[in-house]
Amino acid sequence: MRGFWVVGLFVLSLLGIWARRSLCQEDAAVYIVTMKQPPAAHYSDQVKRFGSSGISNGAFNTLNKPRNASRIDTSYSSYLIRLQNSLLRRTLRGEKYLKLYSFHYLINGFAVLITPQQAVKLSKRHEVANLMLDFSVITATTHTPEFLGLPQGAWVQEGGPEFAGEGVVIGFIDTGIDPTHPSFSDSLSVNEYPVPAHFSGICEVTRDFPSGSCNRKLVGARHFAASAIIRGIFNATQDYASPFDGDGHGTHTASIAAGNHGVPVIVSGHHFGNASGMAPHAHISVYKALYKSFGGFAADVVAAIDQAAQDGVDIISLSITPNRRPFGIATFFNPIDMSLLSAIKSGIFVVQAAGNTGPSPKSVSSFSPWIFTVGASTHDRVYDNSLVLGNNLTISGVGLAPGTDGDSMYPLIAAIHATKNNTTHVNDMYFEECQDSTYLNGDLIDRKILICSYSIRFVLGLSSVKQALETAKNVSAIGIVFYMDPFVTGFHLNPTPMDMPGLIISSTDDSKIFLEYYNNSLVRDEVSQSIIKFGGVASILGGLKANYTDSAPKVVHYSSRGPDPEDNSLADADILKPNLIAPGNLIWGAWSSTGTDSAEFQGENFAMISGSSMSAPHIAGLAALIKQKFPSFSPSAIASVLSTTATLYDRQGGPIMAQRTYRYPDSNQSPATPFDMGSGFVNATAALDPGLILDAAYDDYLSFLCGINGSSPIVLNYTGYSCETSSMTGSDLNLPSITVSFLNQSRVIVRTVTNIANDESYIVSWSAPYGVSVSIAPTQFFIASGQQQNLTFILSATMNSTYASFGRIGLYGSRGHKSTIPLSVIAKVTNNTTIS
Repeated sequence: MRGFWVVGLFVLSLLGIWARRSLCQEDAAVYIVTMKQPPAAHYSDQVKRFGSSGISNGAFNTLNKPRNASRIDTSYSSYLIRLQNSLLRRTLRGEKYLKLYSFHYLINGFAVLITPQQAVKLSKRHEVANLMLDFSVITATTHTPEFLGLPQGAWVQEGGPEFAGEGVVIGFIDTGIDPTHPSFSDSLSVNEYPVPAHFSGICEVTRDFPSGSCNRKLVGARHFAASAIIRGIFNATQDYASPFDGDGHGTHTASIAAGNHGVPVIVSGHHFGNASGMAPHAHISVYKALYKSFGGFAADVVAAIDQAAQDGVDIISLSITPNRRPFGIATFFNPIDMSLLSAIKSGIFVVQAAGNTGPSPKSVSSFSPWIFTVGASTHDRVYDNSLVLGNNLTISGVGLAPGTDGDSMYPLIAAIHATKNNTTHVNDMYFEECQDSTYLNGDLIDRKILICSYSIRFVLGLSSVKQALETAKNVSAIGIVFYMDPFVTGFHLNPTPMDMPGLIISSTDDSKIFLEYYNNSLVRDEVSQSIIKFGGVASILGGLKANYTDSAPKVVHYSSRGPDPEDNSLADADILKPNLIAPGNLIWGAWSSTGTDSAEFQGENFAMISGSSMSAPHIAGLAALIKQKFPSFSPSAIASVLSTTATLYDRQGGPIMAQRTYRYPDSNQSPATPFDMGSGFVNATAALDPGLILDAAYDDYLSFLCGINGSSPIVLNYTGYSCETSSMTGSDLNLPSITVSFLNQSRVIVRTVTNIANDESYIVSWSAPYGVSVSIAPTQFFIASGQQQNLTFILSATMNSTYASFGRIGLYGSRGHKSTIPLSVIAKVTNNTTIS
């Protein structure tokens, strides 16, 4: 099988070279073409019959997801592929082209290598719905289960970690997985669990991913790289032509969502507790479409999503975002989001990282209302490390490292002052980074703390902390301290594992203070100015022990923010993004044995990294717990319970704060708004007992898309659905939030809630956004189990303003249920004039 796959990869590479040369065009590129016939997921009568929200005629419908329904009709899929091939042959008769993928399940189309001239020919065919240039995408825990209250809350409701997530399959579109990691073994559980009957995925078998890599835990694994290979940038040795994770990112995210419970986290010989995913008994299926050397491309991602849906996953987790905002009349119309809309139709809950380009407004990189977008927050566990100087000044830093012995102080010596024979090299920076012990004087450094520079080369991966540690040990240093080069600004440092006393001073200002102390303590010969004594001393306190803070959670500075941009001109959408925040900062997770995404954890089994990439799988795992308890829930119902039960407060009972700057983020923060945190911070236990849900159907999303000016042909092209006249906006979708980008005098908005608990009476309360008056009817109501209640909101502008303002709507039940709906209004006018 390995030989067959290598031949296939080699042939595809040769075909790419041949195609580019035969096309005689340097500008030949990959295009994603969609056709007008509906895809298989839309074609099946059974999908049409049961593809609704799961709520009908006022009753809660227990039949939602059409498992395997449309996979039965393989003949229709074959028919679509024949049509695609026929179209290419007839349109490009006698010309050279290379078809990379056929998409037929979620969207009907293909990816093809052609010239711009050939693209024009295809675009003029009446069978072609849409043609888009392929674009690139990028990748965007031992304690978080406790921080989220799972052991005493949600896991208890599911029967404990041995059963949490059982029967649910989470599909990960990422950099692959390391199947040898104990977090994905099926032998650690005493509760044997079979592969769910609704899942039909397979595992590729290669030398890097041998037979037996999959099991009852890791139930599927494939990889997609045709778009990358055809560009000539795929390196099979480095990127692995298999589902194996050569990066680390995919292994990390999979373990956060569904890694096994109780796996010891041992890094650099230090034990940091035991790890667990949010749904430790859920199943994992991996669709590798991103690679460590170049990221990924939309064509490969769409192929991965299409396959995951065909395989029957229940949840798709995307810790990836596009490299640029999609062009066109709306951000929602791009191949990735539209294929995910079809996944929603098939009953698959989709969660995506918000992105890491905050804290600026409109920086969110996940746009569509059918996608659950997750921003990054802190959690209450922190690892502190400090350096105490001889003048009693304490400087904080990062470093998962032991401290020096007791209260003893040790002399400080900079690498640049410890060269053999007092010589220096023309590349002084290289010496200061401590990457080579050859030129250092071990006798001079012995039993001292070595000072090294943390320069931009560390950020770029050209230098490493691991190598500096080896240097320090080779010259018998007692410890190591890195000062931050002033050119490294705005870079987020994760605590770095060290197997000897050490730390990195993460602040350039503190680094300056430290260097002033060191330089002022040097004793020099008055004539030659050579150093005759190293007078500075220090001790390292160590950073192996975790501390806990009550100020968590807070929105991390890098987490991308709303409002949601509707189009490339940054016009505001009536959609709240992000939907929620979850832990994303300093998260322990499994690490691939060859993972290099975080160089400082290379060779380790676990890594602590940060980003909204880590937040999304937290929600994917928690969604598995919800799906396990409520198997009939539609994707929008899952989104609703996660949103309406979210908390607005930190551990101290104060408002959740949002960091506003990269530089000194904790000194520049203010209360978070819905554009920072969506509905708030996830409350996993409350989400399993929500009381009320707000549900939206696939047809509702189509009506929303049809309401966008000029969208009718695009909707028809992607979905085969002919738009009728629609005035629906994002505000009119039955979402667990209300966002109005432009309030012209007044607006009537309706939300429909469904009671999935016992009969209950509710009282409605609210706080109005500044410059807006709000009236609600009814203000109290009784709702029987399984029944629905309409709530009418009238928003009226009381002042002209272009500033966003925020409010909240609370539904309080007599049985203790509580649902909160955030309210955001961006621009307000009190008459028919526009705001300039």
